[in-house]
Amino acid sequence: MIRVVLPTHLKNLAHLSGEVCLEVAGPRDGRITQRLVLDALETQYPMLLGTIRDRHSGERRAFVRFYACEEDLSNEPPDTPLPERVILGEEPFIILGAMAGG
Repeated sequence: MIRVVLPTHLKNLAHLSGEVCLEVAGPRDGRITQRLVLDALETQYPMLLGTIRDRHSGERRAFVRFYACEEDLSNEPPDTPLPERVILGEEPFIILGAMAGG
C-alpha cells in the first residue's frame, strides 16, 4: 500500500481528507515508480487528470513537486524506483504545490 499526501487544493478537487492509500501494481521486480503511483492515483481519482502532470506528455507540472523520505524527487525520471520505505508504506509519497512570486 502506497501512502500519498496531496496538497489541499487537490484534496478538495478529489473530495478527500487525509492521506490517500493506493494499491499500486508494479512489475515483477517490485520496482514501484513515480509513474506507477501517479497512474494509480489518476485512475482512482480521474478528476486529478492533468493537475499533477500534463495529460499528453506525462511531464510534471511546473509548480508541482514530489518528495519522499525527506528527499526532493521532482527532477528524478518518472521510472526511477521510489525509496523502499515508501514502497513498504512506512513513509508517504508527498505531492506539493510549489509557490512562486515576489
